[in-house]
Amino acid sequence: MYLHALATALPPAAFTQAECWDIVQRSEVRLRLNRRSLLTLQAILRHDRGISTRHFAMSDIERVFSLTPDELNEAFRVEAPRLAARALASALTQAGLGAGQVDALLICTCTGYLCPGVTSYVAEQLGLRTDVFLQDLVGLGCGAAIPCLRAGQAILAAQPAAVVACVAVEVCSAAFYLDDDPGVLVSACLFGDGAAATIWRGTPGPCGLRCDSFTTLHQPENRDRIRFEMKGGKLRNLLDAAVPKLAAAAVETLLAGERNRAGVRSITHMIAHVGGRDVLDAIEKSCHGFDLTASREVLRECGNVSSPSVLFALERALRDGSPDEKGDWWLTSFGAGFSAHGCRVGL
Repeated sequence: MYLHALATALPPAAFTQAECWDIVQRSEVRLRLNRRSLLTLQAILRHDRGISTRHFAMSDIERVFSLTPDELNEAFRVEAPRLAARALASALTQAGLGAGQVDALLICTCTGYLCPGVTSYVAEQLGLRTDVFLQDLVGLGCGAAIPCLRAGQAILAAQPAAVVACVAVEVCSAAFYLDDDPGVLVSACLFGDGAAATIWRGTPGPCGLRCDSFTTLHQPENRDRIRFEMKGGKLRNLLDAAVPKLAAAAVETLLAGERNRAGVRSITHMIAHVGGRDVLDAIEKSCHGFDLTASREVLRECGNVSSPSVLFALERALRDGSPDEKGDWWLTSFGAGFSAHGCRVGL
């Protein structure tokens, strides 16, 4: 399948990490945390850990840790479709397409649950046809964007003339939770909100880029090291200290398998889910020769926006160049499961 457009969207409200620390200090949640937890938050938010700003869609971010499950769910219901629609509208404009030309809309998310899914709301907001195929992918965590693209490829294999839109959207602020668990504390300091939309067709677009060679690795024995659980009706992110090492090892395994396939083009550039500073450090150490500058820049400017992150990084990398006849770029994402995914982008 061929890329015809890539667009991202962020909420307008941006906060520095220092401002996030100020919010914690003003919040009643500080009364529920022990001194060690407060010092941990302060150490992360007041020092350079690879993140400068994050964007939050929640209209009442000052009260985010005090909102009820119903209030958080309602915020996701409103904000997730709004962000996704913004990204998709921009992508359609880039591709020179109208909303009525979309044949399939796939949206992945993990920071909220809607039934009908986010696709229903976005289709209504943008005026997609009433016979458009809608598919929501939920529960794949930060790695979901690449499986979403793989589902889009399957649609194009069955209907080569189709126009397929794939969107990754997360309102991580609707899943913020704080207690004295170290992983929960780190999680609250990493994530931001955002959406990324791509348009795909069976024939080359203006940039000529194709996407193929999808791979996946599942490690259910590590499931509890990174996943959401429900606690008090809220999503609580479990994030183990071993995640950077797990991510690096999984990415290294996928990359080795892709390089060892017979007759494949060389891989000249890696585009990775931003994860966090320690995650990117670990990947660069295990996968020698790859520079993850684009991912680091996205992390600094946006934080970890979960599933859209790898597409944010791809958009950033494409500003400075694109794959050429020397070889392909390789995209990789990872997260809940524990799972990791990869695919090629090239001419």
